[in-house]
Amino acid sequence: MKNILIPTDFSENSWNAIEYALAFFKKTTCSFYVLHVNTINNLANADTSFIQTQDVIEEAFIQPSRKKLQQLLKRVEHLPLNTKHQFFTLTDYNFFIDSIRKHVKENKIDCIVIGTKGATGLKKLIIGSNTGNIITKVQCTTLVVPENAKYVKPKEIAFPTGFSFFYSMKTLQPITEIIEMHDAAVRILHVNKRNAVLNDDQVKNKEYLEEYFNDYEHSFHFLTNKHIEDAIQCFVESRDINLIAMVAKNLNYFQKLLFHPTVEEISYYTDIPFLVLHE
Repeated sequence: MKNILIPTDFSENSWNAIEYALAFFKKTTCSFYVLHVNTINNLANADTSFIQTQDVIEEAFIQPSRKKLQQLLKRVEHLPLNTKHQFFTLTDYNFFIDSIRKHVKENKIDCIVIGTKGATGLKKLIIGSNTGNIITKVQCTTLVVPENAKYVKPKEIAFPTGFSFFYSMKTLQPITEIIEMHDAAVRILHVNKRNAVLNDDQVKNKEYLEEYFNDYEHSFHFLTNKHIEDAIQCFVESRDINLIAMVAKNLNYFQKLLFHPTVEEISYYTDIPFLVLHE
């Protein structure tokens, strides 16, 4: 059984993440924990003369959140019934990341699924602050579902890597689980700014990946492009990629793929889910 945590702010974007998660894990026995966090920042911005006791916080914030979560579960009930799935609701008041960490630990969460709205604000950041904080500050596999992503069986998984780091079997395990779950193939992509030759460490890490994925359909692809995000866009379009997997510590790829501020020509961030892996 897998334990899946789905944070929600009751937006349509977070509902999209719920729909995607239920379809993605439809063949897997899962406990879904749907969490709404009343953040301490929000409480602090409220009328301080009104918020004085735990009882008042319970009445003003926690109880309304519980009602909304129950309404959310009723909406889930209208989706196709899956006997492999069970649902639990959680409500909390805390700093957002502290709450996520707490529930990941308490409920032994295997994967967080969170929706993201895409480019917003003057800097056109690809993902919102809550999603960004989860994937950089919480040591848990996270599936990021963009606003336009609708479930398609992930037959083609892109795995961008610079071959600069050794990835343990534990780190890579979520990819192989998805390959087995969906009968998918992994396409390992290396992007270079110029036709540089791999150094000895990169060669060893590439050989390790080749051995690790030996029992699964896989292939290696090498592109030359000054901009990693442009190369990813071309690759996604040419291979009909359904999911992009990356390791959070691979900062060169990770930051440019998810935090690059100039996104006018890039569409994968609103269409293709990301699977973020941690050591």
